[in-house]
Amino acid sequence: MEVKDFRALRVSLASPDEIRSWSYGEVTKPETINYRRLRPEKDGLFCEAIFGPTKDWQCACGKYKQVRYKGIVCEKCGVLVTRSSVRRERMGHIELAAPVAHIWYTRRVPSYLGLLLDISRRNLDRVLYFAQYIIVRIDEQARARALKRLDDEIARAEKRLEEERQTKVDAIRGLSDESIAMLRTEEQTLIKEIEEEQNKQIEAVMKEAQGIQSQIEAQMGQTITQPIIFQAAGETVASKGESLSANHLHALSTFVESRLNEIKAESEDELTRKRSQIEGRVQSLRYQADQEIETQTTGDTQELGDLIERIQDQRQELLGLQSMQFLNEAQFRELEDRWGPAFEASMGAEALYEICKDLDMDKMAKELRTQIRSTRSKQLKKKAIKRLRVVESLRKSNNRPEWMILTVLPVIPPDLRPMVQLDGGRFATSDLNDLYRRVINRNNRLKRLLDLGAPDVIVRNEKRMLQEAVDSLIDNSRRGKAVSSRGRRQLKSLSDMLKGKQGRFRRNLLGKRVDYSGRSVIVTGPDLELHQCGLPKTMALELFRPFVIQKLVEYNYANNVKGAKRIVEQRRPEVWEVLEEVIQTRPILLNRAPTLHRLGIQAFEPMLVEGSALQLHPLVCSAFNADFDGDQMAVHVPLSQKAVKEARELMLSSRNLLLPSNGEPVVAPTKDMVLGVFYLTMMDDVPHKGDGKVFTDLDEVELAYSLGKVHIHAKIRVLHYTSRSKSTVPIETTVGRALFNQILPEKLRFVNEVLDKGALKNLVGRCYDNLGMDITADTANKLKSIGFKYATRSGITISVSDITVPPAKRDILERVTQQVSKTEQQYRRGLITDDERYLKTVQLWTDATDEVTEAVRQSIDPQSPIKTMADSGATKGGFQPIRQLAGMRGLMADPSGRIIPLPIRSNFREGLTALEYFISTHGARKGLADTALRTADAGYLTRRLVDVSQDVIINAHDCDTNTGITVGEDQGVVLGESFRDRAVGRVTLDDVFDPQTGEVLLERDDLIDKNAFDDIEKAGVKELRLRTPLHCDLEQGICALCYGSDMGQGGLVKIGAAVGIVAAQSIGEPGTQLTLRTFHTGGVATEDIIQGLPRVEELFEARKPKGHALLSELSGVVSLDEAKG
Repeated sequence: MEVKDFRALRVSLASPDEIRSWSYGEVTKPETINYRRLRPEKDGLFCEAIFGPTKDWQCACGKYKQVRYKGIVCEKCGVLVTRSSVRRERMGHIELAAPVAHIWYTRRVPSYLGLLLDISRRNLDRVLYFAQYIIVRIDEQARARALKRLDDEIARAEKRLEEERQTKVDAIRGLSDESIAMLRTEEQTLIKEIEEEQNKQIEAVMKEAQGIQSQIEAQMGQTITQPIIFQAAGETVASKGESLSANHLHALSTFVESRLNEIKAESEDELTRKRSQIEGRVQSLRYQADQEIETQTTGDTQELGDLIERIQDQRQELLGLQSMQFLNEAQFRELEDRWGPAFEASMGAEALYEICKDLDMDKMAKELRTQIRSTRSKQLKKKAIKRLRVVESLRKSNNRPEWMILTVLPVIPPDLRPMVQLDGGRFATSDLNDLYRRVINRNNRLKRLLDLGAPDVIVRNEKRMLQEAVDSLIDNSRRGKAVSSRGRRQLKSLSDMLKGKQGRFRRNLLGKRVDYSGRSVIVTGPDLELHQCGLPKTMALELFRPFVIQKLVEYNYANNVKGAKRIVEQRRPEVWEVLEEVIQTRPILLNRAPTLHRLGIQAFEPMLVEGSALQLHPLVCSAFNADFDGDQMAVHVPLSQKAVKEARELMLSSRNLLLPSNGEPVVAPTKDMVLGVFYLTMMDDVPHKGDGKVFTDLDEVELAYSLGKVHIHAKIRVLHYTSRSKSTVPIETTVGRALFNQILPEKLRFVNEVLDKGALKNLVGRCYDNLGMDITADTANKLKSIGFKYATRSGITISVSDITVPPAKRDILERVTQQVSKTEQQYRRGLITDDERYLKTVQLWTDATDEVTEAVRQSIDPQSPIKTMADSGATKGGFQPIRQLAGMRGLMADPSGRIIPLPIRSNFREGLTALEYFISTHGARKGLADTALRTADAGYLTRRLVDVSQDVIINAHDCDTNTGITVGEDQGVVLGESFRDRAVGRVTLDDVFDPQTGEVLLERDDLIDKNAFDDIEKAGVKELRLRTPLHCDLEQGICALCYGSDMGQGGLVKIGAAVGIVAAQSIGEPGTQLTLRTFHTGGVATEDIIQGLPRVEELFEARKPKGHALLSELSGVVSLDEAKG
C-alpha cells in the first residue's frame, strides 16, 4: 500500500467482528521471543503463525525455505510462507475476559459515552472502576409480581390483625361480664341481709308493742305509778300518774307505725346505697373493658398503619428503581436482598455494555428532538443538543454505541512495535510490548479466576486492573497515574505515538526530513542586495551537488556521473566555476524557526561566501524576527521548475516588502541604520563649517562634503534637488539631508526633516505606494547602506559619563517619602484602609518615577549620544532604559503580578543596594519564566486559529451582497483604528458622492486606496458604507470584493488566496511577541503577561472574563428624567 493510495484518513469505531476480521490469530501469551533461540514464542506477541515469518519465504521450523512454496501454510509450525514485510501489516487480537471501556470515549472532555447515556464523568468513572453499581435493566414482570406480593401482604396483615383484635375483645368482654355477674350475686346477698335485718327489727318492735299493748289493756283505766316507755321508738306512751285509756293504745299504734316506717326507710336507704355502690363498680368494670378494647383497637390500627406505610415505602422504592440508577455497595446489598429478581445491577464496563446494547438510536433521537422543542430551560436545551449531536453521529456512521466498549482488543503488527538486540545481549523493546504484556497477563489471570469461580471481590478487582491496563495501552497520559518503566519514564501508549509534536502525524508524516537542505548560524551581510543571501561554498556544493554533477558531465569535465562525483569530492577548481553558474538560475529558501507567519520562509539568490555561516541581509531580519546573537537558519533548495518559478515570483524577499497582517513595510531600517539616518538628517543650532553656503544641486553638495569644505550638519541652501527641477528659490536644508535625498528616487524628494524610525518606515511605505515594489526594494537597500555608513562616520558611542543623574531626583524622593509617611500615619490612625494605603503608596511612587523620568529628560544634554539614540528609535524601549540608567528603576512587580509598594530608588548608574537587587530579581525571573512557558502557548493559539480559519479562502470575485457596515468619522477611534485605518483597503458598497458638488468620487465596488481616501477626506465625506467579510453571501469561503485589499501585496486580493490562514498568522505572530514582551521590560511594574496572551485566548474562546469592570460602587436603578418643553 502506497502513500498515494490514501485520499484521506479518518478515525472511527470498529465492531468486534471487524476487529476479528483484521486479525490473523489470537494472542494468548505475554511472551515476546525465546531468549535462548531468539525466535518468537508461539501464540505470543511476536508469533510467526499469527503475524507472518521473520525471514522471507521461510517458515518458523525451516521445513519450507524457498519462494516456490509461496502461499503454503506449514503443517508443522502453522506459518504461512510469504515475505517478512507482512509483519508490518498483519494484526492479531486479544479476546477480553470482560468488556473494557475505550478511554477515548470515557475520559476525554466531553465524554461521548457520558453524553450519550447522560451520566456525569465522575459517575461514569466510579462505575467503570468498580466504585459503584449501576442498574442495567428492570424486570417489569418480576416487579409486578413483587408489587402483587406487597398488596397480598397488606390484605393478609389486615385479616390477621382483625382476627386477633376480635379474640382479644371477646376475652375482655368475657372477663368484664364475669366480674359484673359476681357483683350482681353480691347485690342479691346484700338485699337478703338487709331484709333479714329489717324483719328482725320489725319483729322486735312488734314484740315490744304487743307487750305494752297487753300491759295497757290489763291496766286500762288505772293510774300508773311508773311511766310506760316504747323503747324501740324512744317515745313515752303514758306518763306517771296518768290513767290508761284507749287513747294510749291509739298513741302506741301511732308510735309503732312510725317506727316501722323508719325501719323500712332505713332499710330502703341502705339498700339504695349498697345498690349504687355495686352499680358504680359495674360501670367501672364496663368502662375499663371498653377502654381496654379501645386501646387494643388503637394499637392494632397503629400496627396496621405502620405495616401499610412500610409496605408503601417498599412499593415506592420498588417503583423508583430505574435503569441507569446508581447504587453504592450498601444500597445494592439491601435492594438485592429485598428485590433480587426485579432488577439487574452491576459494575464496570460490562454494565455499560449491557445498557448500550439495549439503546434504540432512532427512538433516542426522536425523544431528544422533542425535548429540544419543548423545554424552556437553556441548560437542558444545550445538553440535549450536545447529546443529539452524538446520537446523530452514531446513526449517520452506522456505528453502535456498545462498540465504545471493547470486547476484543486489536494487537498491532510486531514490526510497528519492534524488539531489537543490543550489543550487551540485552533487548530494547517498544513500550507497546510492555503495555500489551500487562493486558495479556491480567486477561489470562481473570479468565483463570472466572473458571475457578473465585469470590466476587477478587474478580472485580481483577476486572478493574484489566480496565486500567487497557486504558494505559490506549492512552497512558490521560490516566490518573501513568504507567512507568523501571527508570520512572512514562511509557508511550498508542495515543502518545499519534498525538503532539513528537507524534506520528506531526513528526513523521508532516515533519519529514528532506534532502537538499542545510542549517547554519547567521551573520550579517551588509553588502548584499535585498534579494541576496550569502551561502557558504561547502554548503552550496552539497546542496546543488546533482546540478553541479549534471553540468560537469554536460561540459565534458567528466565522462559520466561517477567521474563527476569524484571531481566534486576532490573539489577541483572547475567545480567552483560550475557551481557559480548553477546558482545563477536557482534561488534558495531560508527559514528561521519558529515560522510564525508567511514571511518566516523567503527565497533569496545565493552568493557564494567563504566560511561556514550564512549571511543575511539586515533588512529582512525583522520579517524572520532574527538577530545575530547566535541564531540559526535552515536552507532549502526548490528542485522542480514549478518550485523555482514560485520561489522567484512569490517568495523572493524583494517581493515581500509588506507585512501581510497590516500592510506596513517589513523592510524598514532599524537599529544602526536608523541611527545613521537620524544623525544624517539632524539639524542643530550649533555653528558648523560651511553654514549659509548655496549649492546648485545635490551632486555639488556631495563634492563639497567629500572635499571637507562643509560639515555634515551645516545649514545650506540648494537650488535644484531633482534633474527636472526648474526652481529659482533655493530650499534651506543641511548637508546631511542633501546627501540623504540624493539616494531617494526623484519622486520622493525633497525630504527636509529629521527622520527617526517611524518616519523612515512611512517613507518606505510611501515609496511602495507611489513607485512600486522594485524601486522600493532598491531604495530600502540604499537606506541600509547610507544608514550603516553614517552610523559609523558619526562615531556615536556611549560611556558612563553620558549618563547623568538629575539633581532634582533627591528633592523628588524626599518629598514623596514624606507623603508616603503621612499615608502610613493615616493608616495607623485608622483613617484609611490597608487597600487605600497600598493604592495611594503605589500611585505616589508611580508619579515620583514619572517626575524623575521627566527630570532625566530635561537634564540630559540634547547633543549627547544617548539622547540621539533614544530619540532616533534605534534602541529598544525608547526612553525607558535611560530612565533606569539615570533616573530610578521605580516600582517592581512580584511573581503574582502584584506591585511591591517599595520602589527601587537607585538607578544602574548609582548601583542598587542588596535589598533593591533582590526586589528586582522577582520581575527578571518572571520574565524569563514567561518567555519559556508562554511561547509554546502562543504557538498553540496560532495552531487553533489556523484550524478554525483554514477554510476561509477567496472563492469568487463578487457575491452581489447589498449589506455591509457603515464607517464614519463621528465613530472616533474604534479599537485603536481611525476612520482612515478602517476605510483604506476596503471596497465601497454604494457610490460615494462629493457632499458639495454631487460628483461621484468612487463607484460601488471600487477599492479605497490611500489616494482615494485622500480625495474623500478633501471632499469632506464623513461616512462610508463598506463591504465586509462578515456580510459576504458566498456559501463557501468569501469573495474578493467583501475582503478588499491584499495587505501583503497591495491591490485587490486574488481569487484562491488563503485569507483565513493569513488572518490566523497575523494574530498568532504578534502573540509570540506578546509573550516575550515581559522579558524586555525586565519585570518593571507595568501591564504584564497576565493581561497579554491569556486575555487574547479569553476573547477568542468567548469565555466569561475573570476581571470585571466596576461601573458603580452603589447598586440601584438609574432613571433619566427629561424635562418637557
